[in-house]
Amino acid sequence: MRAHPTPSAPPRRSGAGQLHRPAPACRATTEPGPVTSTPPSPPTRWPSGCAPDSGGCGQNPSVWILNYDIMARFRRRTCIILLLFILFICSIMMALKTLRPDRAGFGDPFGLGLLPELQQRTVHLDNKQNSLNRVQGDTVTHVNNLHSIAVNTMKASMPPVNKLEEELSSPNYNFHIFYYSWFGNPQFDGKYIHWNHPLLPHWDPKIANNYPKGRHNPPEDIGANFYPELGSYSSKDPSVIEAHMKQMRAASTGVIVLSWYPPGMADENGEPTDDLVPVILDYAHKYNLKVTFHIEPYKDRDDRSMYHNVKYIIDKYGGHPAFYRHKTSTGRLLPMFYVYDSYVTIPEIWANLLTVSGSQTIRNTPYDALFIALLVEERHKHDIQRSGFDGMYTYFATNGFSYGSSHHNWASLKAFCDSNNLMFIPSVGPGYIDTSIRPWNNHNTRNRVNGKYYETAFSAALLVRPEIISITSFNEWHEGTQIEKAVPKRTGQVVYLDYKPHKPNVYLELTQKWSEKYRKEQEQWLM
Repeated sequence: MRAHPTPSAPPRRSGAGQLHRPAPACRATTEPGPVTSTPPSPPTRWPSGCAPDSGGCGQNPSVWILNYDIMARFRRRTCIILLLFILFICSIMMALKTLRPDRAGFGDPFGLGLLPELQQRTVHLDNKQNSLNRVQGDTVTHVNNLHSIAVNTMKASMPPVNKLEEELSSPNYNFHIFYYSWFGNPQFDGKYIHWNHPLLPHWDPKIANNYPKGRHNPPEDIGANFYPELGSYSSKDPSVIEAHMKQMRAASTGVIVLSWYPPGMADENGEPTDDLVPVILDYAHKYNLKVTFHIEPYKDRDDRSMYHNVKYIIDKYGGHPAFYRHKTSTGRLLPMFYVYDSYVTIPEIWANLLTVSGSQTIRNTPYDALFIALLVEERHKHDIQRSGFDGMYTYFATNGFSYGSSHHNWASLKAFCDSNNLMFIPSVGPGYIDTSIRPWNNHNTRNRVNGKYYETAFSAALLVRPEIISITSFNEWHEGTQIEKAVPKRTGQVVYLDYKPHKPNVYLELTQKWSEKYRKEQEQWLM
């Protein structure tokens, strides 16, 4: 996600290594003249090797050939050594790019432009922090109908719970996984949604002009570098929702962190999805999974709107058996909300909601919860503390992209959280590649290295002994962080990447492996 120059061949040889080259002529001539007793003067120019002080014409040709043979061998060896050196340098560069890129992008314009607050310092906000569309009427009605169909289908096809429990790994409720329900296709939505993602231009027009424009054309051409085993699916398809729940349960994750916008709102490339929440909760419950909410940066998000939206979620979904509540150190069972791009809102606004003395305080009310902020820069940890948040998470699956996503900073962040009674939730991921929608952002690609990148992230997370580990992501296909099953695919000029070693479920298996390892290590931490 090169061809090397070939050294020119040495002169052709035959026999015992002698060169096919004629020996130089060794005959010196002078103008004829009368015979005298005085020897003639030597000629002013002699053929090579035939000068009087050269030792004669009988020895020098073989000496000359031997010297040429030695030089040819020397040139050939030099070229081979140079080629090997170039290959070695390329290997080192690839290793540095994929495994532990300590300075891989944070502080570089390619990285900073992806973060809303930081790009405000340049020109525009990143696509993750966009103005939102409001959609009304028939879309909501259509989704309600699909919800009824999905519930009926689920009830008719649900196998006995005991059978599911025997077939699948037990869920780990300390493994939280980010999940997106924004995909659509003509069968269920009347059109493709998100799979036809546009190619996002670089904020610098000079750079943007060097890259293609337009949008993807599903189902063969989708806005992703990998291709899902389920194809360009709809998030409303009951069979897709069930397949996703089964995969997440097989991976031994326990809590789905559902991307969420308020009713009637969505990101600029999607449509409202709140009406899908009941269906997702039902299927999650079938597989003994829990659901919490990843509150996206919707338009006009502030302390007042957050209070009303948290109240809405708890009132509408809080009674469902799949609704997640976390047991605190004091024994309280509280809902948990991840707040994406929390740093865009100033700490004083958050403090109105999240501190006991705030004007819009939610503390010590029926809607009190654990609120987890996104940490990008180091200074954000102090803002998070002042805001009244209960913890922080790092989200990005790009080691080195930001302070928070850099593995070597997790120990100091965990120490800060421990000393300030905050939760630290590191986010691990299998890799990162978003060049299908940001073709100029190859600089921030993190190759999967056959699963080694993912395992390195898990290892780094376990070192700091976190109470919870979050996984980025189950199905954020646009940014190539998904662990959902993928398959190799080639269509026209589009060639999709493949999981190695060619197993669609390899990252589900790795997640299950590390979930079990986490359980065992956590038992030792508590002893």
